[in-house]
Amino acid sequence: MTNEKVLKTYQIEIVETMSAIIAIKAEDDSSAIMQAKQRYRNEDIELNYDDLIETEFNIFEVE
Repeated sequence: MTNEKVLKTYQIEIVETMSAIIAIKAEDDSSAIMQAKQRYRNEDIELNYDDLIETEFNIFEVE
Protein backbone atom coordinates (compact mmCIF):
# COMPACT_ATOMS: atom_id res chain seq x y z
CA MET A 1 0.00 0.00 0.00
CA THR A 2 1.33 3.44 -0.90
CA ASN A 3 0.79 6.72 0.89
CA GLU A 4 0.64 8.63 -2.40
CA LYS A 5 -2.13 11.23 -2.50
CA VAL A 6 -4.43 11.35 -5.52
CA LEU A 7 -4.69 14.86 -6.91
CA LYS A 8 -7.90 16.07 -8.50
CA THR A 9 -8.29 18.79 -11.14
CA TYR A 10 -10.54 21.67 -10.14
CA GLN A 11 -11.98 24.25 -12.52
CA ILE A 12 -12.13 27.59 -10.75
CA GLU A 13 -13.96 30.61 -12.13
CA ILE A 14 -12.60 34.01 -11.09
CA VAL A 15 -15.15 36.83 -11.36
CA GLU A 16 -14.08 40.44 -10.89
CA THR A 17 -16.69 43.15 -10.43
CA MET A 18 -15.65 46.70 -11.31
CA SER A 19 -17.63 49.90 -11.19
CA ALA A 20 -17.19 53.52 -12.25
CA ILE A 21 -19.52 56.50 -12.40
CA ILE A 22 -19.15 58.72 -15.45
CA ALA A 23 -20.91 61.94 -16.50
CA ILE A 24 -22.84 61.88 -19.80
CA LYS A 25 -24.81 64.79 -21.26
CA ALA A 26 -27.87 63.56 -23.15
CA GLU A 27 -31.50 64.38 -23.92
CA ASP A 28 -32.86 61.36 -22.03
CA ASP A 29 -31.75 58.34 -20.03
CA SER A 30 -31.80 55.86 -22.93
CA SER A 31 -29.58 58.19 -24.99
CA ALA A 32 -27.21 58.51 -22.03
CA ILE A 33 -26.96 54.71 -21.73
CA MET A 34 -26.36 54.36 -25.48
CA GLN A 35 -23.59 56.98 -25.34
CA ALA A 36 -21.96 55.29 -22.35
CA LYS A 37 -22.05 51.88 -24.09
CA GLN A 38 -20.58 53.33 -27.28
CA ARG A 39 -17.80 55.12 -25.39
CA TYR A 40 -17.04 51.91 -23.47
CA ARG A 41 -16.94 49.82 -26.68
CA ASN A 42 -14.63 52.38 -28.29
CA GLU A 43 -12.38 52.11 -25.21
CA ASP A 44 -12.87 55.80 -24.38
CA ILE A 45 -13.88 54.52 -20.93
CA GLU A 46 -11.60 51.96 -19.30
CA LEU A 47 -12.04 50.45 -15.88
CA ASN A 48 -8.90 49.51 -13.96
CA TYR A 49 -8.01 47.98 -10.60
CA ASP A 50 -8.85 51.22 -8.80
CA ASP A 51 -12.46 50.48 -9.85
CA LEU A 52 -12.41 46.93 -8.45
CA ILE A 53 -15.23 46.26 -6.01
CA GLU A 54 -15.17 42.49 -5.48
CA THR A 55 -13.47 39.26 -6.57
CA GLU A 56 -15.26 35.89 -6.33
CA PHE A 57 -13.89 32.37 -6.75
CA ASN A 58 -16.33 29.61 -7.83
CA ILE A 59 -15.70 25.89 -8.31
CA PHE A 60 -17.36 24.41 -11.40
CA GLU A 61 -16.16 20.81 -11.82
CA VAL A 62 -13.95 18.27 -10.19
CA GLU A 63 -12.20 15.66 -12.34
